[in-house]
Amino acid sequence: MIPREVIGQRHSRFQHFRERLETFDPGYGWRLWLYEFLLFGIKQAWACLFGGLLLFLLLATHLFYPADTPLHRYDFLTIAALAIQAAMLLFRFETWEEARVILLFHIVGTVMELFKTSIGSWTYPEASMLHIGAVPLFSGFMYAAVGSYIARAWRIFDFRFIHYPPAWATWLLAIAIYVNFFTHHWTIDIRYGLFALTAQLFWRTRIYFRNWRTPRWMPLMIGFGLVALFIWFAENIATFANAWNYPGQEQEWQMVSFAKYGSWYLLMLISFVLVALIQPVREPD
Repeated sequence: MIPREVIGQRHSRFQHFRERLETFDPGYGWRLWLYEFLLFGIKQAWACLFGGLLLFLLLATHLFYPADTPLHRYDFLTIAALAIQAAMLLFRFETWEEARVILLFHIVGTVMELFKTSIGSWTYPEASMLHIGAVPLFSGFMYAAVGSYIARAWRIFDFRFIHYPPAWATWLLAIAIYVNFFTHHWTIDIRYGLFALTAQLFWRTRIYFRNWRTPRWMPLMIGFGLVALFIWFAENIATFANAWNYPGQEQEWQMVSFAKYGSWYLLMLISFVLVALIQPVREPD
């Protein structure tokens, strides 16, 4: 039986299409393997819809946006991101519960952006009217894209967990990670201790997900790592599109240091804990 959404939560439009795909029987052998592979790709693409559209706009405007237009490119990106978010809610591609937690991601990300740009961790090289300090408003949507992906994937794949740590422990870890993003500039960087604490809390945690009919599972820490790697690749595309510059990228683009992968891994912990506010942490049936 196909699992339903959380009772009381407004269903997204994709759910009906997904249920039709999940009731289709492709047969056995290589047909089944191929169908599950394609179905997994369709679901992942749908979960990435907001982030994928935003990344496409970053790259397309970098290559084709007119230099002499009165509307700054960054401002166009802000307006476009707002339009995408509104359309996803209007056409029920995203639920209001997900939109609320995504707004929280936007706030958390913007606060970090204001601090990081003030100390020169990265810069936004282009002009804009819609900004706070040195931070154009579209930047918050990049953090929101991460939250959107996790929230949508959680619902689409019907995530279940075994040995998930207590909620209070995950919150303390997320707070410590977020605080360290700020304080390590003045005091000792405790990120390696945070990695160790993450391993201690989650090393036994399995995440079960339903792609077709047979539930699959993986260690949750590996799931964090795979998503963080994907974000690191996306960050390289964004910096190539001159969305922002790290030190050394001002004159000529170069790949983002792989050291940033660790930062994204830790950010995944914050993201996951925030999404757990709206998505239930359930065990397999």
